[in-house]
Amino acid sequence: MIKIVEISLLYDFYGQLLTLKQQKVIDLYYNQDLSLGEIAENLNITRQAVYDNIKRAEKLLRNYENKLHLIEKFTRQQEKIKQIKLKIQEYKKLIDKDNNNNLTQLFQNIENILDELLIE
Repeated sequence: MIKIVEISLLYDFYGQLLTLKQQKVIDLYYNQDLSLGEIAENLNITRQAVYDNIKRAEKLLRNYENKLHLIEKFTRQQEKIKQIKLKIQEYKKLIDKDNNNNLTQLFQNIENILDELLIE
């Protein structure tokens, strides 16, 4: 996984567990794409302090995932939802051939619910 995507995803799940300063530095660096120097200037700290905060926050975010596995669970859940949707689409095709409108509508409703759960 590309580091920027990895840290952004970790930040989405665990960012609130970081200190406010760590949140700010990670947001400015990864989401706002500011350089270490720009962040240091904005926060009135040294570039080394920015770098240290970023590295410390990255380590914390990875540790949270290693312990809680929320992203791993989320990814598995999204994959299962996609599999269910594919099966429903297969069954809908079979039902459509038999002109069973009640079952077709039921499967459509289930598919709509899954679409709401599926985050892409």
